[in-house]
Amino acid sequence: MLEAVFFDLDGTLVDTAPDFYVVLNQVLEANGRPAVSYAAVRATVSDGARALTELGFGLAPGEPGFDDYLDQLLTAYGRRLDVDTVLFAGMAESLDWLDRRGLPWGVVTNKPERFTRPVLAGLGLLDRSVAVICPDQVRERKPDPEGLLMAAAAAGANPTHCLYVGDHLRDIQAGINAKMRTATAAFGYVDPDDNPRAWAADYYLERGEDLPPLLERLTQ
Repeated sequence: MLEAVFFDLDGTLVDTAPDFYVVLNQVLEANGRPAVSYAAVRATVSDGARALTELGFGLAPGEPGFDDYLDQLLTAYGRRLDVDTVLFAGMAESLDWLDRRGLPWGVVTNKPERFTRPVLAGLGLLDRSVAVICPDQVRERKPDPEGLLMAAAAAGANPTHCLYVGDHLRDIQAGINAKMRTATAAFGYVDPDDNPRAWAADYYLERGEDLPPLLERLTQ
């Protein structure tokens, strides 16, 4: 039985890498630094703005200048949240399928609320989701299960009858910790050095288009 489906945001439900690529290189140019490649940004996005700051400026958190560059990046990103950001292939069809079936869905992400909600609103998804759980609302981030359990409660669903889809090991660990079924979004921002097939997820999605057939199977 499937009662609800929850998604990680960046790299799973939506492709935010194009906007992050633009804003990171804008900040780098403004500071006289060389640009970074799209491939490097894409491989780093799931780890957040701090990781992108490290990538671009070669600084670790706590080093002189890091916080200022991070603030510049976040400010620039706040002005470009959904210019080139789009749903991954197969996600619009999956959400439409869930809506037609009357199955609730939501987002559980480590992305701060001040960015998450505008991105979802810009894509016309905010009012359709039953829950949007961000770090601002929990004591512990993923892989802690707190956010997923909150989402299940908002949906009125038994966690064991929920599916969580994510593109990072911490997503799968969070789902397992919440006793949900899990699906690896291998089409997302998976680091080339990672082995997502070893994450012990229940299902493996090579492409976003693989999700609608999986949802069909899970409700038969």
